[in-house]
Amino acid sequence: MPQRASAPIGAPCWVDLFTSDPDKSRAFYGELFGWTAEEAGEEYGGYVNFLEGGQSVAGCMRNDGESGMPDVWSVYLAIDDARATADAAVANGGQVVVPAMEVMDLGSMAVMIDAGGAAIGAWQPGRHHGFGVFGEPGTPTWFELHTRDYDASVEFYRDVFSALAQIVDLGGSIILSAENTPYGRLAQAADPTGALFKLVAGT
Repeated sequence: MPQRASAPIGAPCWVDLFTSDPDKSRAFYGELFGWTAEEAGEEYGGYVNFLEGGQSVAGCMRNDGESGMPDVWSVYLAIDDARATADAAVANGGQVVVPAMEVMDLGSMAVMIDAGGAAIGAWQPGRHHGFGVFGEPGTPTWFELHTRDYDASVEFYRDVFSALAQIVDLGGSIILSAENTPYGRLAQAADPTGALFKLVAGT
C-alpha cells in the first residue's frame, strides 16, 4: 500500500469525525472499511486515530453536544503557517471559529468558516503529517464542497490556501489556475523569463 509522507500546501491532508457515540462509530467504520482504532492518549482529550493497514487515515472525537454542532466529518487542508492562514481567512471574507493553536508536538491547527459559510480546517504539520495513505480502497480519496456562493468560495480557497503563491513571489506568473482534469489537478505557470511549465497536485 503506497504511503504519503506529506501533502501539498492547500491540499486535503486529514479528516476527523465529531461523533456523539465514539464506540458505535468505531464499530461502524471498522466493519465498513476494516479500520482499526488507536487511542491517542488522555492528554489528547480522548482523540482516536483510525488506521488502515497500520497507517493513519482519519481521526475521531466525542461530540458532547455543548457546541450545538451535529455529528459531522471535517476536512483539514495542509498549510505552512496556521496563524497566517487564519488571518488570511478573515481578510478574504471568512471567519475564525477555532483560532490557531498548537496540538502539542503534532502540529498546529485552526478552523474557519469560508466565504460561502462552510467550515474548513487547516493543519500545519509537526510530528503528525496527516494521511499515512491516501487514494487507496478504504482510505480518503475525494473531497468536495457544496456551497451557496460558488464564486466567493472559489476565490476564498484560491487566495487563502493557494499552493501557487510562491511562484508569483519568486517572480513567475500563473497562466492557468489549478483545475481538475482527467489527468489530475493541473495548473500552468511561467518562470521569470516566460518559460511555461505545468504542475500537478501530488497524492
